Amino acid sequence: MDSAKDPGSADLTLLPTAGRVVPERADAARNRRKILDAAARIVAEAGPAGVTMNQVAHASGIGVGTVYRRFGDVSQLLWALLDDREVQFQEAYMGGPPPLGPGAPADERLHAFLDALVDRVIEQRELLLAAQAAAPSATYASGAYLAMHTHVTMLLGRLRPAGTDSALLAHLLLAPFTPSLVNHLTTERDFDADALKAGVDALLNLGNP
Repeated sequence: MDSAKDPGSADLTLLPTAGRVVPERADAARNRRKILDAAARIVAEAGPAGVTMNQVAHASGIGVGTVYRRFGDVSQLLWALLDDREVQFQEAYMGGPPPLGPGAPADERLHAFLDALVDRVIEQRELLLAAQAAAPSATYASGAYLAMHTHVTMLLGRLRPAGTDSALLAHLLLAPFTPSLVNHLTTERDFDADALKAGVDALLNLGNP
């Protein structure tokens, strides 16, 4: 199967690699889904600073005591929300339908992956900015980054000549997707997602006639 392997354990303060979700009872899983979906709606409307446990409890229809027992506090809930979105993203590029998932040529998968990464960083921008501010360099040891880097390295290895340092190129290709740069480009320079995707495509095609 054409998919990235789990490259190692994630730092507990950062995002996990897909497939690490602990099995739950069906009712517990439903409650978790309701709580995370409610938190996502509040973040979209008011930003991370607007999230409170009481608001999430009310929006999800779950008792506030259950929300606290499940997630502890707002910061842990926000990390869980980032984790959840990361797992969904990883599942899409590791095993979802092509061209993002397996089954398409490597160049199509790489373009689809980077387009999807633009959307993900913009969608989760404020949470990712908070994570970056909390631990700027730790990102590169996280399971989420290692999974993306392994995936991009694999695709580049199929596209570049033998002897190319695909691992280095993968780091450089992922570098523009830091939340702070995407935030600058979208909020201060008024580039939208389509413009960023077009720019990434142009970079990928620089060496082509």
